[in-house]
Formats: sequence, C-alpha cells, structure tokens
Amino acid sequence: MLAWFLESVWLVPLYPFVGTIIAALWFPGIIRRTGPRPAGYFNTLMTLVSLIHSGLALLALWKYEPLYVQVPWLQVAGLDLTLPLEISKTSLTALVVIFLVNLLAQIYGFGYMEMDWGWARFYSLLAFFEAGMSALALCDSLFFSYMILEILTLATYLLVGFWFPQPLVVTGARDAFLTKRIGDLLLLMGVLALWPLARTWNFTELAQWAQQPETIAYAQAHPGIFLAVGLGLLAGPMGKCAQFPFHLWLDEAMEGPIPATILRNSVVVITGAWVLVKLMPVWSLSPGAMGVMVGVGVATAVGASAIAIAQIDVKRTLSYPVSAYLGLVFIAVGTGHPDTALLLLLVYSLTAGLPVMAVGNIVWNCITQDVTLLGGLWSRRPISGLSFLVGMAGLVALPPLGGFWALMQLLSDLDWQSPLLVGVVLLVNGLLSFSFMRVFCLIFGNRPKQMSERAPELHWPFILPMTALAGVVLHIPQILAAVDLLPAWQTDWGILLTLSTVSGLTLAGVVYLSPGIAKPVVLPWRSFQDLLAYDLYTPRLYKMTVVGLVDLVSRITDLLDRYVVDGLVNLVGVVTIIGGETLKYSTSGKFQWYLVTILLGLSLVVGLVIVTLS
Repeated sequence: MLAWFLESVWLVPLYPFVGTIIAALWFPGIIRRTGPRPAGYFNTLMTLVSLIHSGLALLALWKYEPLYVQVPWLQVAGLDLTLPLEISKTSLTALVVIFLVNLLAQIYGFGYMEMDWGWARFYSLLAFFEAGMSALALCDSLFFSYMILEILTLATYLLVGFWFPQPLVVTGARDAFLTKRIGDLLLLMGVLALWPLARTWNFTELAQWAQQPETIAYAQAHPGIFLAVGLGLLAGPMGKCAQFPFHLWLDEAMEGPIPATILRNSVVVITGAWVLVKLMPVWSLSPGAMGVMVGVGVATAVGASAIAIAQIDVKRTLSYPVSAYLGLVFIAVGTGHPDTALLLLLVYSLTAGLPVMAVGNIVWNCITQDVTLLGGLWSRRPISGLSFLVGMAGLVALPPLGGFWALMQLLSDLDWQSPLLVGVVLLVNGLLSFSFMRVFCLIFGNRPKQMSERAPELHWPFILPMTALAGVVLHIPQILAAVDLLPAWQTDWGILLTLSTVSGLTLAGVVYLSPGIAKPVVLPWRSFQDLLAYDLYTPRLYKMTVVGLVDLVSRITDLLDRYVVDGLVNLVGVVTIIGGETLKYSTSGKFQWYLVTILLGLSLVVGLVIVTLS
C-alpha cells in the first residue's frame, strides 16, 4: 500500500497546481453566489492531501535508497531536456515541511483574510507558491531548478502586491521583484556557463563530474574560470535568501499579507539555500567562490542581526533575522558542511513562522505595526505571548530546543580552526536573542498603551495553527533524535552558546522592562543608531547606483523614442502632407503635364542614386 504512494509521489506538485486552477473559478465575475471562501477551503484540502501523500511516501522510503525518475520534456537538435526527479529522504522531508507550514498558513489565513474579498486570488497564489516549492524539492536539475525559481519570483511579486490599490504595496512589490531579478540574471549566466564545462545540469551527475581527477586538475589549472562560474551561481541564492546586498526585497515584501509572510519567512527564502546545498560539489572546485560565500554569510549575519535591533515596524523586526539566520547557512556551506546547513534549514523552516503568527495576531486588531506604540499585552494575549516565546527560543541557542542543537553542530564543525567564524556565530546568536527579546518586551511587557488597551485574544483560525506549530517546535529535538539527526553534546560549545543567548535575553529585558530607562531608547551615538535604523543606507545606495542607472537609461530611451524615432516618423508625415498640398494645385487634367511631373521626379531619384554611388 505504501509503495504506491512512493511510486506516485511525483504527482504531489500537481495537487496544489490543480488547486491554483480551480481557485480561479471563484475570481470576481465567474462564481458569485457562494462568495470566494470555497477557494480557500478547497486549496487547504488539496494541501492536506499533499501532506498525507508526502508523509506516507517518506515512511515507505525511510529504509531504502533514493529513487531517480526521468520525465522526458524536450528532445530536439541534439538537445535533451529531460526533467530528472530525486526521491530521497531529504527531498520527501522537504515536501512534508513545505505542506505542513503551508497548511497552517492557509488555516491562519481563514482568520486574517476574513474581511477580504480577494480570497480566490490569494489562495490561488499560495497554491502556486506551494506547487513551485514542492517541484523544486523533487527536481534534480539545475536548469529546471532555475525555471522553478523564476516562477517563485513571479509568485512573490504577485503576493507582495496583493493589496495593489495601496501605493506602498505597489512600490514594495516592484522593488522586491527588480532586486531579485539582478541575482536571477547572474544565476542564468552561471547556469549557461556551467554547461560547456560539465555537459550536464543534473545535480547527481554534477557531483560525479566534480569528483573526477581530470575535473579537479582542470579547476586547479584554471581557477579564474571556476571562480567566475561560481560567483554567477552564487548570485541567485544570494537574492533568494536575501543576503547582502540583495536583502532589500525581503524588507519590502513585508507589505504583503501576514499569511504570505509566514510562508515567505519560513520556507520560501530557503529555496535559494536548497539550490546552494545541492551545488556543494561544484563549489568545492573553487576555493575563491567558497570564500566569497563565507564573506557574504558573515556580512549578512552580523549586519542584519544588528539592523533588526533598530527597527520599529514589527514586521521588519522579523524580516532581518531571516537574512541573518540564512547567513549562518551560507557560512556552513562555504566551510564545506552541507549536512549542517540542511539541519539549520530544517530547524529554521519549522520555527520561523511561529513569531510571525504571534505578531500577526497583534497587527490584526491593534491597527498599528509600530512596536513603540504597543505594550502590556501579556495579560490580554497570553497564548500569543507564549507562542512568541516558543518561537524565539526555538530560533536562538536556548537549550534544549532545536536552534540550540543546530548551532552547536555548526560550532562543532567550525571548531577552533576558525575562531573568527566561531566568534561570528556567537555574536549573531547574542544579537538575535537581544532582538527577539526586545520585540517581546515592547509588545507584551510594561503597561498597555493607547493602541493596545483593547486587544483580546483572537478566535480559532489564529490560535489553532499557532499552537499546533508551537507544539511542533517544542518537539523538534525529539524528532531529530528519532531520525538520528540530533547532534552529539559538546560541553564547551553548549556553554558558550547558552551564555551568548542568556546575555542577549537578559540585556534586552533590563533595557526594555526597566522603568528607569527612557523609551524609545536613544544611543549616545545617534549617527550609528541612524545607520542601523536606515539599513546601513542601502536603499539610498541603490537609488544612487542601480535605480539611478535604470532611471538614466529610461530617460535616454524616452528622449530617443520621442525625438528621434517619433521625430523621423512625424517628419515623413509632414513632408508627405506638404508635398500633397503642393501637388494638388498641379492637377489640371492634361496628360502631358502629368508626364512632365513623373519625368522630373524620376530624374531626381536617378540623380540622387548616382550621387550616392559615386
């Protein structure tokens, strides 16, 4: 019985795709009598079916080797584009995580989108997202993975711009789309440049090719080629994972609805990291590319975790830790530890949505997103507060939850051979602990303020998925132990990680709960505080470079189109009109006069040709 679910698991991405199409039936003007809600219910049912199918397939494969399936697509002129699928424990676990988080996000959307008439469009886009991510999890081809990532970029644009009548939403969707396009373009260059070297885009075959002695010898003889290819391939994951300097799109994406943010912060952003891990054998051929990867991870992890502390928009306080955590994943891959990177991704994807759910409860009925205007909600929103604490504890290194074990494994891999990177991990963990505790204190601590005086706990569509996810987060260590993925205890690293976490939590609690410290907190170095608050002035830098260049090219193109292209067309039109107006007076009805006019015109044309040829 279970064997059938394993053999047909390639059908799983089609379930949400069918949901995408059927949800379109409830678009305005098609089905009106029932309202748009059935679209959400049907898509949620399809997600549940996908989750069950994936889970049963995982049980069937658990004790066996991976399966490989070839799906023919295009074979023409010697080009064979066959879609290879890898059905392994890792890919099926990714499917289970994707569908679990998406199921909870869709149920959460029942409450959050209750008063919105765009249900059909919203749930159709969520299903579209789900279909793309599940297909990426099974795909064993770099070329098709690139195509799927492009589909996810389009889905991101549409979901961020969901409330398109709002100008800031339109701007955020546009900026998020264009920022990711930079990395996508460089990724496409890397994908195309890799083909002449490896003659394959299959991840499994790429791993075999990278281990061949002649390939290693060629890479050592031509390091510049592999560095250039590696940097091109690296740009795509940098954009998808919101790494410096392509991190701005995630901040802009906070303009979208909270249920979409739950997906984006937990499973969507790790799609780039998924490709990053699958390309690990290719990275090993270029130490320079791996060094750049580590540098990007360090800069993003430290910078984003520091920037998060200076934000006052509650959504943005949760967007920058996403970049910081994925920066640690870049460090793990760049130092040659893909298994640790996968462990970090597993823990993160199951945990990151929980703080977003808790914050979404507050945003939904407190009107404001400014954390400085909130407070005192612990007595009014205990379930949301506890869920936020569980999510925070699961993301930072607080024993015995999942984040602690994943980060301890990372430190164990780095060991004292990389003391600088060990210090970076400890620093980032401390900063993230401070940042999460700061948000908790500002929202749930102190006395209620005007915006939070009347803020009761919400109804079941908000509470059920949030508490269910909190239960999963609390049991991550047991899940890891059951599948033999729980790292071994390392006393030194465990103590250091716990100290960094407790230091961050304690310092934030003292600063933001102490009545003797004025709020909002103002640092003596105001310029440094502004530097963090304004994202290291990266948006301004973008406007001066990328945006400015696009604007200049657009203006030049507009001038050429208006005064050169249109000018020539208009000139021909004016000359034709003047010629016609002039010639109409020569219409006499006499044949000899017409003959003379034709001969004069022909002579003029012949003369011009002779002059041109001479």
